Amino acid sequence: MIDYAQGTFQVDYEARVDFDRLRSARVAKAQAAMRESGLDALVLWKDENVRYLTSLRAITLQYRSTTQYGVILFPQGAPALFLSGGEYARAKKAMPWIGEFVVIPIMEEVGMVDAVTAEHTARLLREHGADTGQIGFDGMTVPQLNAYTKHLPKAAMADGETFMQEVRRIKLPDEVQILREAAALADAVTQAAIEAVRPGVRECEVAGEAMRTLFRLGGEYAHLASPFVASGERMSPPTRFATDKLIQNGDLVFIDIGACWNGYFGDVGRAVICGKPSDIQRKVYRTVYDCLMVAHRELRPGRTNTDVAAEIQRVAAGAGLKENFIHLFIGHGIGITPNEPPYIGEPQKGSREVVLEAGMVFAVEPLIWVPDVRGGGGVRLEDTIVVTDGEPEVLNRCGFDERLL
Repeated sequence: MIDYAQGTFQVDYEARVDFDRLRSARVAKAQAAMRESGLDALVLWKDENVRYLTSLRAITLQYRSTTQYGVILFPQGAPALFLSGGEYARAKKAMPWIGEFVVIPIMEEVGMVDAVTAEHTARLLREHGADTGQIGFDGMTVPQLNAYTKHLPKAAMADGETFMQEVRRIKLPDEVQILREAAALADAVTQAAIEAVRPGVRECEVAGEAMRTLFRLGGEYAHLASPFVASGERMSPPTRFATDKLIQNGDLVFIDIGACWNGYFGDVGRAVICGKPSDIQRKVYRTVYDCLMVAHRELRPGRTNTDVAAEIQRVAAGAGLKENFIHLFIGHGIGITPNEPPYIGEPQKGSREVVLEAGMVFAVEPLIWVPDVRGGGGVRLEDTIVVTDGEPEVLNRCGFDERLL
């Protein structure tokens, strides 16, 4: 497969992503893992798992993940898709790879949750002999949990969330190609935002220009539900959404919006200067840039996420800025979700150390901020990087601000 973003159209003059092949491969990968782990069924409600196993693209309401759409998968056969009545007619006509469509309400009201579980979830599991077996679940509400306990009393509940993270961790070749396209789209979105930066423009206007480019080029939505544009003092500490603040001469301006294309996320972050930078702004920017370049070199098979984080922190320490990282991870997995394990440099306890393997994809995003700097002293730079058998593949090509380097 060609290792660059060829274009987002279907064409007859070259081989591009084969979506039928990808859909089949994702389901087959999950089913092989189910057989290996002894799972008799998966009952999944998180948006990313529904998209991964069914390719459902549907209206998405904010704050409604785990209550709008679901999927049941068995070790053999096609998935059953649970979806809103508003999506049913279109999906049934457009998605012949689905085994059964089940119309559901928003899964919040106790009585309706109970009815769906009794009439459909339990029925499907019985029909496949899985109602007394090992069933993997992911995110759910308390009413859903109570309904499962009531209507599936002999089932053993297993961790379907971690199971699916493992299934999705190593990307298939078609997934990587989609990520290349998503990254190219994210670069275009970011460039549109950069070109909108000038004194007297509001942060929200910069975000608006970026979002116009996203939808004009066929993106599904941004990496973030709330586009992250922060200027000047709003980046130290970071305000992680666009506001009505006017960008002023001398402000650092950070942009983190990204793009989703065919269900996969391209993530990129860039900071630029509006006007002329100060010495401290240059120092912070150069340090963050050098930290990001570590990931460009070090995301290789056999290394661990801990190794990469330690090297990034060593670079920051050399500049006297190790204690100025935002209290957050430095990098995260990415794919059919905008943010997923494994993490790089997660400061909270319990984060898992993993050995890097070819096919893993990370968004690495060091953010360092220094308080009380006129025009702001906060910078994040971010790229999406594929671990390969050789050199890491950096998917983003959006440029860096030479005035700050």
